[in-house]
Amino acid sequence: MSVSLDHARELDRQDPLAGFKSHFTLPEGVLYLDGNSLGAQPTAAREAVAETMDQWRDELIKGWNQGWFDAPERLGNLLAPVLGAREGEVVVTDNITLNIFKLLGYITGQRTDGRRVVLSEDGNFPTDGYIAQGFCRFGDFEHRFLPEGAELADHLDGVAVVVLSQVNYRTGRLRDMAAITRQVHEHGAEVIWDLAHSAGALPVDLNGCGARYAVGCTYKYLNGGPGAPAFLYVHRDHQDSGWQPLSGWHGHAAPFAFEADYAPAGDITRFRTGTHSALIYSALEASLEMWAEVDMQALRDKSLAMSELFRDCLADLLDPFGIADITPVAGERGSQVSLLDTRNGFAIVQALIARGVIGDYREPGLMRFGFTPLYLSFEDVWQAARHFREVLESGEYRDPQFHVRSAVT
Repeated sequence: MSVSLDHARELDRQDPLAGFKSHFTLPEGVLYLDGNSLGAQPTAAREAVAETMDQWRDELIKGWNQGWFDAPERLGNLLAPVLGAREGEVVVTDNITLNIFKLLGYITGQRTDGRRVVLSEDGNFPTDGYIAQGFCRFGDFEHRFLPEGAELADHLDGVAVVVLSQVNYRTGRLRDMAAITRQVHEHGAEVIWDLAHSAGALPVDLNGCGARYAVGCTYKYLNGGPGAPAFLYVHRDHQDSGWQPLSGWHGHAAPFAFEADYAPAGDITRFRTGTHSALIYSALEASLEMWAEVDMQALRDKSLAMSELFRDCLADLLDPFGIADITPVAGERGSQVSLLDTRNGFAIVQALIARGVIGDYREPGLMRFGFTPLYLSFEDVWQAARHFREVLESGEYRDPQFHVRSAVT
């Protein structure tokens, strides 16, 4: 390779975040480049879940008054600084799909200007479009797709709400949140930002960008664990403007009054629905407490340096094997490298996984490698690239076993 192992090790010696790797537990011999799908386990998470299990055993139902019930708001306040939000503007609850539905109903329920269009983006992770279509079908709204690569301003006529991802899940392309938020507001619409591939991957400044609404997940870069709850952000000035449509009892102004009629809480709590899992919240809380110590600019610098190292190590190899690097340039990407090979991409990823290098594959032909600065070293990245070269140059990806598809890949 054109980049030496000594160079990677020197980058590790200079890395201000190197100490965080010891806060995670990964299988021996695994090089994990799939944190953009499921983050690794923080070492503290196991103990946190065990403590909650003990609390359940010893305190039984009393545990709800000892930190379980208010966890959605407490964890939201832990997460808020990572998102550039203030205390009381984030609640950890449900999943992205449900949270988008809540915000669509909340926003459109306030409008009196006749705008009846919800715009989502073609080429985005499909659940955002699916839930927008479902909301429109049952709410008598019109759903439209923003064509991939189209100018947003050309598609805002009649639009009430736009649903956009800050980072595209396929290419990793990063949008200018401040400029787009301003543009949408100037056209009289609102925007819901999906932060699934940016929260914990790069600095986010919701308040500074003028964003009013956002959703995101915690099981990717934030390492909350499989099935960890999502989060929902509403700017403080826009929290008491109407109902959200999933009006569950935990979002009631007085949930334990057990009143017949619904009255929404006057703050971010109104976006809660029903009972959550104290166990999975405890695992996430252990991770978010660690995130309070992370310098987000240092995280961003390392992320870009790692993805650039990976690309540099493979630069001379891709064209001869018909692989396209569709990763955006540094200032316009999230924390992943995206390579495209519609013929052999699936088999290459499977051959890498067999070697302990775990990335992921998305149809058609997309190989994604997520770079998570807290538990990856530069040497890890170099070694992953070495394996990639060997998989191609040896031809082992041609083995029939690597071409067998399963339901989840």
